[in-house]
Amino acid sequence: MIYRQRRLRKNPIVREMVAETHLSKDMFIYPYFIVPGNQIKHALPSLPGIHHFSIDKLIEDVAIGLKLGVNKIMLFGVGEEKSADAHTAYDRHGLVPKAIRALREAFGEDLYIVTDVCVCSYTTHGHCGILEHDYVQNDATIDVLTKMSLAHAEAGADMLAPSDMMDGRISAIRKALDENNQVNVAIMSHATKFASSYYGPFREAADCAPSKGDRKAYQMDFRNPNEALREAFLDEQEGADVLMIKPALAYLDVISRIKDETTLPLACYNVSGEFAMVKAAAQNGWIDEQKIVMETMYAFARAGARIITTYHIRDMVEQQWI
Repeated sequence: MIYRQRRLRKNPIVREMVAETHLSKDMFIYPYFIVPGNQIKHALPSLPGIHHFSIDKLIEDVAIGLKLGVNKIMLFGVGEEKSADAHTAYDRHGLVPKAIRALREAFGEDLYIVTDVCVCSYTTHGHCGILEHDYVQNDATIDVLTKMSLAHAEAGADMLAPSDMMDGRISAIRKALDENNQVNVAIMSHATKFASSYYGPFREAADCAPSKGDRKAYQMDFRNPNEALREAFLDEQEGADVLMIKPALAYLDVISRIKDETTLPLACYNVSGEFAMVKAAAQNGWIDEQKIVMETMYAFARAGARIITTYHIRDMVEQQWI
């Protein structure tokens, strides 16, 4: 027998030496849900360990994370006034810009701030755009997203993460940023965001479930991997700096295919439903949480993701899984 593959599995030392996939804390982004008010830290039942934070409590929690090496966060605003035109989404004195300025004052350049750019939490109907005749209007929505992006950039955001799936929004946002002296603000496009059932707990946390209908007319059909490639290529051509696939676990094939076709950094979002299923099974004693979480993270990296947004990262660092 010439080949004995087990030689390189003999003990942990040799297994680490020949490992083909590696993880580091530098790869991870931690999501936060921020709400108006003070002294608020409210647990989210469907997302164990995740909370709504007022800005003052957000700063306290970010400080704890920074000491553990969690230095990249993504902000989602919740609880602002809702309207048909989503005007509070781009209020320069709104919740997210206020949080960005407070974080920047507290932590300077030690913290990398990513913001979600979508209007679903700001509309009365819960859809990701301006609704007319029960249909989301692409170009009218882009106008709002562009204003929202500028409000976040001018407040001090490092990176914007448009998650709406409107056609052409990356080029519009990039043009607006460049014309307003925000050339160094990066765009991490949700290039292939699928119309998925894995978003349930997030929609509760962000108060953004559609009041009627669904999002299949603008989010991607999960049956179409070739369309996913087209979406990614378009966003790359329009000026995205990073491409994201969302959700992650059920779309490892899409991550892998896009990785083979682009030289841009590739990200994935380990979404709320994926997180909640692991937490529920672990709480019932059905799985070993640490082993499942780490196997999942390695799967994302193995597929080609080099940036992973996940609610698990605080557990991973606090319990020294990574």
